[in-house]
Amino acid sequence: MPRQPRMDAPGALHHVMGRGIERIKIFRTDSDREDFLDRLATLCRDGHLFVYAWAMMPNHFHLLIRTGGQPIFRSMKKLLTGYAVNFNRRHRRYGHLFQNRYKSIVCQDDPYLLALTRYIHLNPIRAGIVNSLEELDQYPWTGHAVITGFVKRDWQDINTVLAYFGRRRKEAFKGYKEFMEEGISLGRKPELVGGGLIRSLGGWSQVLSLRRRGMKVASDERILGSGEFVEGLLSEVEKREKETLRLTRKVIELPTLMKKVVAGEGLKESQLRSGHRQRGMVKARKIFCQLAVRKMGYSGAEVARYLGVTTSAVNRLAVSEELPVLKKYLKLF
Repeated sequence: MPRQPRMDAPGALHHVMGRGIERIKIFRTDSDREDFLDRLATLCRDGHLFVYAWAMMPNHFHLLIRTGGQPIFRSMKKLLTGYAVNFNRRHRRYGHLFQNRYKSIVCQDDPYLLALTRYIHLNPIRAGIVNSLEELDQYPWTGHAVITGFVKRDWQDINTVLAYFGRRRKEAFKGYKEFMEEGISLGRKPELVGGGLIRSLGGWSQVLSLRRRGMKVASDERILGSGEFVEGLLSEVEKREKETLRLTRKVIELPTLMKKVVAGEGLKESQLRSGHRQRGMVKARKIFCQLAVRKMGYSGAEVARYLGVTTSAVNRLAVSEELPVLKKYLKLF
């Protein structure tokens, strides 16, 4: 059976896993680990990814990330290809480093963002690399040590995770630590490492229960979430693919797009490309970036060069919440 294409959408939450070929170690030294993290940090600072949790084990890695200003396959290709080339050079080896292609599961934020954060960060305890949560607090090769404050990595988004546990930092940190402690006794959670109906419902017994009641739930092996979430994501991806195909076939040039946006927003082109941050200009710039990157397939770098701003600024605008007014502009093309 041919493998299915990657499931992705701007802002989608992914659990990404990669393993060494023939189970070889892909992280042999601290230099290897820092190289991998430096590459991950660059993707975050450029607005391509948002990272909530991560763990580097000797022969595999886990990432909990949100798609930013470019599709996940581009970000992962840049991360893994660059890392593999440097790893082979450092260790004087040749050939593939990773087993097949990485695995990526799109996940529903609630309840999976927290559940996956805990699952990923507890990997070293389950593997016996560290023996307690206190040791894990100071173990530098998972995102947990960043949340505890033992290691500083400014590219990791810890605020999103802590916000689930309270508004005040002290209260949130206490709640997070209790949540992590509770997870130790749960052991391995196979439902968190894949998609599909069985995993989304938490086991085969739940699937049978629904079937006995004559209920059907949408599912997809590439998605971990409720039936409603699966249906919504599949519908959104299909809609975006058709929309992008329609627009890219017309080869809409950026100057043409610019004229439509400035006319629609009552501005001058020089204002939109000036970098000023007045409210109307920020909105218009956001419209332009979302149309160019999300709908027409331009890269953040191409749009940034045209606008005279940074790539990260374009990507932040493109991946932010989609403006309803985009529908009006799409009808113009």
